[in-house]
Amino acid sequence: MKIKAIFWDNDGVLVDTEKLYFEATRTVLLPLGIELTTEMFSDLFLSKGIGAFHLAKDKGLSEAEIDRLREERNSIYSKLLQESNFMLDDIMDVLTSLHGKYMMGIVTSAKREHFNIIHNKTGLLKYFNFVLTRENYRNSKPDPEPYILAVRKSGFNEKECLAIEDTERGLTSAKMAGIYCYAVPNELSKSNDFSKADRILYNIKEILQYL
Repeated sequence: MKIKAIFWDNDGVLVDTEKLYFEATRTVLLPLGIELTTEMFSDLFLSKGIGAFHLAKDKGLSEAEIDRLREERNSIYSKLLQESNFMLDDIMDVLTSLHGKYMMGIVTSAKREHFNIIHNKTGLLKYFNFVLTRENYRNSKPDPEPYILAVRKSGFNEKECLAIEDTERGLTSAKMAGIYCYAVPNELSKSNDFSKADRILYNIKEILQYL
Protein backbone atom coordinates (compact mmCIF):
# COMPACT_ATOMS: atom_id res chain seq x y z
CA MET A 1 0.00 0.00 0.00
CA LYS A 2 1.14 3.53 -0.79
CA ILE A 3 0.00 5.73 2.08
CA LYS A 4 -0.27 9.48 1.55
CA ALA A 5 -2.45 10.50 4.52
CA ILE A 6 -2.44 9.36 8.15
CA PHE A 7 -5.44 9.97 10.40
CA TRP A 8 -4.82 9.80 14.13
CA ASP A 9 -7.32 9.08 16.85
CA ASN A 10 -6.75 11.37 19.81
CA ASP A 11 -7.62 9.80 23.17
CA GLY A 12 -5.49 6.74 23.83
CA VAL A 13 -3.29 7.27 20.76
CA LEU A 14 -1.90 10.80 20.95
CA VAL A 15 -2.66 11.34 24.65
CA ASP A 16 -3.37 9.10 27.64
CA THR A 17 -6.78 10.55 28.54
CA GLU A 18 -9.20 7.61 28.39
CA LYS A 19 -8.49 6.73 32.02
CA LEU A 20 -9.56 10.26 33.01
CA TYR A 21 -12.81 9.96 31.05
CA PHE A 22 -13.43 6.64 32.76
CA GLU A 23 -12.84 8.18 36.18
CA ALA A 24 -15.17 11.12 35.48
CA THR A 25 -17.95 8.83 34.25
CA ARG A 26 -17.49 6.42 37.14
CA THR A 27 -17.70 9.31 39.62
CA VAL A 28 -21.15 10.48 38.49
CA LEU A 29 -22.62 6.98 38.23
CA LEU A 30 -21.45 5.71 41.62
CA PRO A 31 -24.03 7.65 43.71
CA LEU A 32 -26.74 5.88 41.67
CA GLY A 33 -25.43 2.49 42.78
CA ILE A 34 -23.82 1.88 39.39
CA GLU A 35 -20.21 0.78 39.74
CA LEU A 36 -18.57 1.23 36.37
CA THR A 37 -15.60 -1.13 36.09
CA THR A 38 -12.73 -0.89 33.63
CA GLU A 39 -14.10 -4.01 31.93
CA MET A 40 -17.50 -2.36 31.49
CA PHE A 41 -15.87 0.83 30.24
CA SER A 42 -13.83 -1.10 27.69
CA ASP A 43 -16.91 -2.89 26.40
CA LEU A 44 -19.46 -0.04 26.44
CA PHE A 45 -17.23 2.86 25.43
CA LEU A 46 -14.18 1.53 23.60
CA SER A 47 -15.67 -1.49 21.86
CA LYS A 48 -19.35 -0.68 21.24
CA GLY A 49 -19.28 3.10 21.54
CA ILE A 50 -22.65 3.29 23.31
CA GLY A 51 -21.56 4.89 26.60
CA ALA A 52 -23.04 4.07 30.00
CA PHE A 53 -25.86 6.51 30.66
CA HIS A 54 -28.43 3.94 29.57
CA LEU A 55 -27.57 2.29 32.91
CA ALA A 56 -28.87 5.43 34.64
CA LYS A 57 -32.02 5.28 32.53
CA ASP A 58 -32.53 1.71 33.73
CA LYS A 59 -32.49 3.14 37.27
CA GLY A 60 -35.47 5.31 36.39
CA LEU A 61 -33.75 8.62 35.65
CA SER A 62 -35.43 10.95 33.18
CA GLU A 63 -33.73 12.28 30.06
CA ALA A 64 -33.35 15.68 31.76
CA GLU A 65 -31.66 14.06 34.76
CA ILE A 66 -29.35 12.10 32.47
CA ASP A 67 -28.46 15.30 30.62
CA ARG A 68 -27.48 16.86 33.95
CA LEU A 69 -25.37 13.80 34.78
CA ARG A 70 -23.64 14.09 31.43
CA GLU A 71 -22.92 17.78 32.03
CA GLU A 72 -21.52 16.96 35.48
CA ARG A 73 -19.31 14.24 33.98
CA ASN A 74 -18.03 16.63 31.33
CA SER A 75 -17.23 19.23 33.98
CA ILE A 76 -15.31 16.71 36.09
CA TYR A 77 -13.46 15.50 33.00
CA SER A 78 -12.46 19.07 32.10
CA LYS A 79 -11.07 19.57 35.60
CA LEU A 80 -9.12 16.30 35.46
CA LEU A 81 -7.65 17.30 32.10
CA GLN A 82 -6.52 20.63 33.48
CA GLU A 83 -4.84 18.97 36.46
CA SER A 84 -3.25 15.92 34.83
CA ASN A 85 -0.18 15.00 32.81
CA PHE A 86 -1.30 12.76 29.95
CA MET A 87 1.55 12.90 27.43
CA LEU A 88 2.50 9.52 26.00
CA ASP A 89 6.06 8.33 25.57
CA ASP A 90 7.49 8.50 22.03
CA ILE A 91 4.54 10.25 20.37
CA MET A 92 6.43 13.51 19.83
CA ASP A 93 9.36 11.66 18.24
CA VAL A 94 7.05 9.70 15.94
CA LEU A 95 5.14 12.78 14.79
CA THR A 96 8.39 14.65 14.20
CA SER A 97 9.62 11.78 12.00
CA LEU A 98 6.42 11.71 9.92
CA HIS A 99 5.78 15.45 9.69
CA GLY A 100 6.07 16.75 6.13
CA LYS A 101 6.15 13.26 4.62
CA TYR A 102 2.40 12.61 4.92
CA MET A 103 -0.74 14.66 5.21
CA MET A 104 -1.87 14.13 8.80
CA GLY A 105 -5.15 14.79 10.56
CA ILE A 106 -6.73 14.10 13.93
CA VAL A 107 -10.10 12.30 13.82
CA THR A 108 -11.64 12.15 17.27
CA SER A 109 -14.94 11.63 19.06
CA ALA A 110 -13.84 14.15 21.70
CA LYS A 111 -15.77 17.37 22.12
CA ARG A 112 -13.93 20.47 20.93
CA GLU A 113 -13.97 21.90 24.47
CA HIS A 114 -12.07 18.93 25.86
CA PHE A 115 -9.84 18.67 22.81
CA ASN A 116 -8.75 22.28 23.26
CA ILE A 117 -7.96 21.80 26.95
CA ILE A 118 -5.81 18.80 26.04
CA HIS A 119 -3.86 20.38 23.21
CA ASN A 120 -3.33 23.71 24.88
CA LYS A 121 -0.89 21.63 26.96
CA THR A 122 0.66 19.25 24.41
CA GLY A 123 2.19 21.28 21.57
CA LEU A 124 1.18 18.51 19.14
CA LEU A 125 -1.19 20.39 16.82
CA LYS A 126 1.67 21.85 14.76
CA TYR A 127 2.15 18.40 13.22
CA PHE A 128 -1.36 18.19 11.74
CA ASN A 129 -3.02 19.54 8.62
CA PHE A 130 -6.56 19.34 10.01
CA VAL A 131 -8.61 18.32 13.04
CA LEU A 132 -12.10 16.78 13.19
CA THR A 133 -13.88 16.69 16.56
CA ARG A 134 -17.32 15.43 17.60
CA GLU A 135 -19.00 18.63 16.43
CA ASN A 136 -17.88 18.04 12.83
CA TYR A 137 -20.13 15.05 12.15
CA ARG A 138 -23.57 13.75 12.98
CA ASN A 139 -22.57 10.17 13.73
CA SER A 140 -19.60 9.28 15.91
CA LYS A 141 -17.39 6.19 15.75
CA PRO A 142 -18.04 3.27 15.17
CA ASP A 143 -20.04 4.88 12.35
CA PRO A 144 -17.77 5.45 9.30
CA GLU A 145 -18.79 9.11 8.92
CA PRO A 146 -15.73 10.59 10.72
CA TYR A 147 -13.27 8.79 8.46
CA ILE A 148 -15.32 9.35 5.32
CA LEU A 149 -15.09 13.06 6.08
CA ALA A 150 -11.35 12.76 6.78
CA VAL A 151 -10.75 11.08 3.42
CA ARG A 152 -12.71 13.84 1.71
CA LYS A 153 -10.67 16.55 3.46
CA SER A 154 -7.40 14.85 2.55
CA GLY A 155 -8.14 14.83 -1.17
CA PHE A 156 -6.79 11.29 -1.52
CA ASN A 157 -8.65 8.05 -2.16
CA GLU A 158 -9.46 5.54 0.56
CA LYS A 159 -6.59 3.19 -0.24
CA GLU A 160 -4.08 6.00 0.21
CA CYS A 161 -5.25 6.65 3.78
CA LEU A 162 -4.30 5.01 7.08
CA ALA A 163 -5.97 5.39 10.49
CA ILE A 164 -4.20 4.85 13.81
CA GLU A 165 -6.66 3.64 16.44
CA ASP A 166 -6.57 2.17 19.94
CA THR A 167 -10.16 0.90 20.15
CA GLU A 168 -12.46 -1.52 18.39
CA ARG A 169 -15.02 1.22 17.74
CA GLY A 170 -12.38 3.31 15.99
CA LEU A 171 -11.13 0.35 13.99
CA THR A 172 -14.70 -0.44 12.90
CA SER A 173 -15.21 3.17 11.80
CA ALA A 174 -12.02 3.18 9.74
CA LYS A 175 -12.61 -0.17 8.05
CA MET A 176 -16.23 0.69 7.21
CA ALA A 177 -14.92 3.86 5.57
CA GLY A 178 -12.69 1.68 3.39
CA ILE A 179 -9.31 2.79 4.71
CA TYR A 180 -6.37 0.95 6.23
CA CYS A 181 -6.08 0.85 10.00
CA TYR A 182 -3.26 0.05 12.41
CA ALA A 183 -4.37 -0.71 15.97
CA VAL A 184 -2.35 0.26 19.04
CA PRO A 185 -4.10 -1.42 22.01
CA ASN A 186 -3.56 -0.03 25.49
CA GLU A 187 -4.35 -1.19 29.00
CA LEU A 188 -8.02 -0.19 28.78
CA SER A 189 -8.65 -1.39 25.23
CA LYS A 190 -6.55 -4.57 25.12
CA SER A 191 -9.66 -6.79 25.46
CA ASN A 192 -11.25 -5.25 22.32
CA ASP A 193 -11.41 -7.27 19.10
CA PHE A 194 -8.69 -6.05 16.73
CA SER A 195 -8.89 -8.97 14.30
CA LYS A 196 -9.86 -6.66 11.40
CA ALA A 197 -6.83 -4.40 11.85
CA ASP A 198 -4.31 -4.34 9.02
CA ARG A 199 -1.60 -4.43 11.63
CA ILE A 200 -1.44 -4.48 15.44
CA LEU A 201 1.30 -2.37 16.99
CA TYR A 202 2.49 -2.80 20.55
CA ASN A 203 4.40 0.48 20.61
CA ILE A 204 3.60 3.59 18.58
CA LYS A 205 7.20 3.76 17.35
CA GLU A 206 6.59 0.55 15.38
CA ILE A 207 4.63 2.57 12.83
CA LEU A 208 7.92 3.92 11.48
CA GLN A 209 8.91 0.39 10.42
CA TYR A 210 5.86 -0.11 8.23
CA LEU A 211 5.50 3.15 6.30
